Amino acid sequence: MTHSYTYRVGQIVPSSNVTMETEIPAILRARHAIEPERFTFHSSRMRMTHVTPEQLKAMDADSDRCALELSDARVDVLGYACLVAIMSMGLGYHRISEERLHRQTARNGAPTPVVTSAGALVHGLNALNAKRVALIAPYTLPLTRTVVAYLEHEGIDVIDYRALDIPDNLEVAAHDPRKLPGLARRLDYTGADAVVLSACVQMPSLDAIEEAEQTLGRPVVSSAVCTAHQMLRAMNLAAVAPHAGHLLSGAFAAS
Repeated sequence: MTHSYTYRVGQIVPSSNVTMETEIPAILRARHAIEPERFTFHSSRMRMTHVTPEQLKAMDADSDRCALELSDARVDVLGYACLVAIMSMGLGYHRISEERLHRQTARNGAPTPVVTSAGALVHGLNALNAKRVALIAPYTLPLTRTVVAYLEHEGIDVIDYRALDIPDNLEVAAHDPRKLPGLARRLDYTGADAVVLSACVQMPSLDAIEEAEQTLGRPVVSSAVCTAHQMLRAMNLAAVAPHAGHLLSGAFAAS
């Protein structure tokens, strides 16, 4: 296969996040088997160790610096990789964040499309026409309710959810993804159009997406899968990758 242009993928990540720099590259590198584009990966970090409202707010204030740093590298897309940091800042905040960070890159002479994992989850569910969902989140119950309220404000009805109550962000990353399909089976998902296996970009789930789809009999997504979908679309590339579930199957390549 002839390789075409190599794209630079930038990510703004919490300092304790160790998952998005593995799952996003895994999705896009698996895509090499079916599409010619290639990718390199570049990150800038915001300090956060515990998933609390106070640390999330302080971390978000640092995202402008990260956008500026990544624009120095002339990345082709910039992803803000913390769903709950965005959602805890207020309903609809992903639009404000995306516009503000884009302005930072433009002022640096490198206007770059910006994707937030919060906005990507909303967009991915809309692409699937998923009006009713069930979800799993690693957060405390109050923060999980924040995620639920955010999605419902966007017109997505959360019919059931599970909060795993893991405040330490490294412990979130250590959660075994093999447990997720079993946890999902305990949700009341019978009326759901889709299931969000991980409403968090730090909780690993990529290896469990296809098993969960087979088990639950409906589309299954994660924040990371939706972020990869939106990153590809932001670069005007087909949003398709193998082994990442129905959203990246090719059925929504141009959504």
